[in-house]
Amino acid sequence: MALNIKLVKSLIGSNKRQIAVAKSLGLKKIGDTAAQPDNPATQGKISKISHLVEVVSE
Repeated sequence: MALNIKLVKSLIGSNKRQIAVAKSLGLKKIGDTAAQPDNPATQGKISKISHLVEVVSE
């Protein structure tokens, strides 16, 4: 099962750790989407930047 993650808010003003998490998910600018596996590591990353992303499970 995969999760589609979309960056819906800008990374400007976010701290370095949040920016690093977004980049590790493959998100660089608003509107970027990435498919990631649904596992505890990905869930943890999403929880760190939940206010910046939108998640749709497939």
